[in-house]
Amino acid sequence: MQRRAFLGLVAASSLSAMTHVKHIKKEDESVWLSDEQISVFFSVSKKIDLVKRYVGHGNFNILCYDDMLKTAARYSKIGRFTKVELDFMEEIFYADPNEHGFYGSRTVPSITTKINKKDVIKIPRTGHYLFKGHSDESYSRVISDVGKSLVLTSGVRGVPKQMDLYFRKIKSTKGNITKASRSLAPPAYSYHSIGDFDVGKKGWGYKNFTVSFARTQEFWRLQKLPYISMRYTINNKDGVRFEPWHVKII
Repeated sequence: MQRRAFLGLVAASSLSAMTHVKHIKKEDESVWLSDEQISVFFSVSKKIDLVKRYVGHGNFNILCYDDMLKTAARYSKIGRFTKVELDFMEEIFYADPNEHGFYGSRTVPSITTKINKKDVIKIPRTGHYLFKGHSDESYSRVISDVGKSLVLTSGVRGVPKQMDLYFRKIKSTKGNITKASRSLAPPAYSYHSIGDFDVGKKGWGYKNFTVSFARTQEFWRLQKLPYISMRYTINNKDGVRFEPWHVKII
């Protein structure tokens, strides 16, 4: 992937409305979307977002890649993913993230990896799922020990879900893949696929995904629990930003 700046991405109301792309030489070593990738990036992002709207946010959390493709093909307002779009998603999924500054371990072996619905449980009033057993049992203990002011903000994520979040992060960084990867794990490397989950303070909304959460009483109570820990500490080895809301199951 070439190192390019990605400016003037979209109008506020639509992912498909792109203004202009401008080249700027960068002094850093960031990896950027290339000129050739920009248009397909937007077309793929739009289709994934439309699939999410059709199946619903809750169902989208555990939707597998093949079912996403089938859903897109089923509805004319979305449309079948083209070969170019499929190639792009595979390129992103199988790319070596070390080139982008992400050093975590691969957690999903294949882009077509499925989440067995028998292995997960939907957490009431959250729209999110957790793996049965260690994850949902740990979450129940966390709520019991920390208090009901704590809430699950993100649980199990299938490939499409993580890809959607990753693409949104790339969009927010104006095409800087390196910066996006240091803020959110690439699609094949999310620990949400193997049991981790996010928690937050009820009523806090997006602030739960900022360092502000580390200043809450809920966070400090979490730190005292012996059966969980923080996955992305300050200066963690994976190269990801500090995430006080991300719970690692021990």
